[in-house]
Amino acid sequence: MSERLLKGIGVSPGIAIGSALVVRWTMPEVPSRVVPRSQVSKEVRRLRAAVSDVKRHLLDLRVKAEDRAGVDEARIFDAQVLMLEDQDFLASVEALIRESHLTAEKAYEFKALEMRDLWSATGSPRLKDKLADLNGIVIRVLEHLLHRGEDNLWDAVTEPCVVVAREIAPGLTVQLPRDRVVGLVSEEGTRTSHAAILAHSIGIPAVMGLAGAVERIATGAMVVVDGTRGTVLLRPSAAEIAEARKDDARRQEMTSQLEGVVDLPAVTTDGVHVTLRGNVDLPEEIKAARDHRAEGVGLLRTEFLITGRTALPTEDEQAAYFRRVGEAFPGYPVVVRSYDLGGDKLPAPFRAPAEANPFLGWRAIRVCLDQPELFRVQVRAALRAAAHADIRLMLPLVTRLDEVQRTRSIVAAEAETLAAQGVEAARTIPVGVMVETPAAAVMADRIAAESDFISVGTNDLTQYTLVVDRGNARLADRFTPHDPSVLRLLKLVADAARAAGKPASVCGEMASEPLSAFLLIGLGYETLSVAPPALPLVKWTVRQISAARARDAANAALDARSAEGVLDIMGPALAEAVDVKLLFTSPGARLPGGRAAATLNL
Repeated sequence: MSERLLKGIGVSPGIAIGSALVVRWTMPEVPSRVVPRSQVSKEVRRLRAAVSDVKRHLLDLRVKAEDRAGVDEARIFDAQVLMLEDQDFLASVEALIRESHLTAEKAYEFKALEMRDLWSATGSPRLKDKLADLNGIVIRVLEHLLHRGEDNLWDAVTEPCVVVAREIAPGLTVQLPRDRVVGLVSEEGTRTSHAAILAHSIGIPAVMGLAGAVERIATGAMVVVDGTRGTVLLRPSAAEIAEARKDDARRQEMTSQLEGVVDLPAVTTDGVHVTLRGNVDLPEEIKAARDHRAEGVGLLRTEFLITGRTALPTEDEQAAYFRRVGEAFPGYPVVVRSYDLGGDKLPAPFRAPAEANPFLGWRAIRVCLDQPELFRVQVRAALRAAAHADIRLMLPLVTRLDEVQRTRSIVAAEAETLAAQGVEAARTIPVGVMVETPAAAVMADRIAAESDFISVGTNDLTQYTLVVDRGNARLADRFTPHDPSVLRLLKLVADAARAAGKPASVCGEMASEPLSAFLLIGLGYETLSVAPPALPLVKWTVRQISAARARDAANAALDARSAEGVLDIMGPALAEAVDVKLLFTSPGARLPGGRAAATLNL
């Protein structure tokens, strides 16, 4: 990659061309000052007044977000209000004011930095996504306490610009003037961060997670931001700008085609129906999955319910959320994955021992079964929601049959308890297994006999099969779900489920990409659960292909000697069916004539 082409994470699609505006939003410097004992109560009142005023500001932003981005997206600010009003946190700030006689701003800063350091140290991507929310709130509270007004830097902007920052808070995203700000670039943030979700909904092309962006991009420099590929081109030539605009026109042509298939069935050219469900990580994704006509939710992650909180979620909170998701997809199943805690996902209220290798340690179903008081609350919530919707329970990282059996016993016991208490709940719910390890894949026939359904998590299955940390940049070229060893395990699971008469699906990222979806259909999977934004593209692909041709290509790929060999087989086979002129290429599979076509990543 050239020095002018910077790579980050594409979080909101489209092309933005403009001059860079580098903005440095940071916490204000807070002087260290103590107050007399007689002033302590006044400082506590100042703190409470600041929180109240910032709450009003957030509610104003919520109204603006609802108007610009939508009702579901506006709920982001409900979460921010809850964070702002966290009673445990505010009580700790007030205690520090009273005990140390600090000013309200100094005590608030101290406790906020303490929390920020705690969240940063966890390594959890979900907590890091929430850091922008936390920082935005803290800056507003401190500026209020320090009597500093907001500078309107947009008044001086007269031409289209691309905002470049270390971190972009949701509140800033909503307030951006769309007639002058055409794109966003930040060093922090992922596809699931709140600023990214809002940028996508509002329609601002954005790239996040671009290391060193603030230092590498100078204010005034012309840039081309590709929010789909996740790239920023510095100092583009006239020819490069023209090419970017041409690419954007082609992409819009593809988008119009995708919009045309949203309401059509996902049926192959030879009549095979492929069920397409959505993966839902955060509540904001429910609307996208529903709008793209997902046939239910194949993976409802539940970690957001616990991450970033100072207390564990109640049974009522979980039951209400599961029911809300279920009622958004009437007539379709919602597969609730039990807490996948451990590894990089240990929330603040959860205490766990330090481990040398947490990804091979105490995590997922092991944590749930070892902490039954945590697990039983979630099971009860699922049973209660299942009285109103088709709710199913899926267990992550199963490696032993007794983990399924013990879970079934817990489900049965909690159902009896709810019935005895007169609580409205289902008598039972389907219990399935998420196959994520070679151990589970090799035992798929036994697992199929013990469970009601199977779903393959290709991210971890690839990681554990190839012994490659998917987050290790040095080994990125070795992390590929197209490796023949992974394909053989996928085929083993599909065949075992079919023999047992149990449904099998794939809910990993592999299912969200056209070439891989083509491969999975060929391996025997007729249910795919994908990221909501990818649903139209995968459906469009399904409608272009023949399932028989996919089977022939997949069978040939099983005999390949390498991932490259697999792609050399699957790429041309897919190219025979789809209009590759409308697909944008990225490194990987090669089509006839040496054309690179890899993941067909739009």
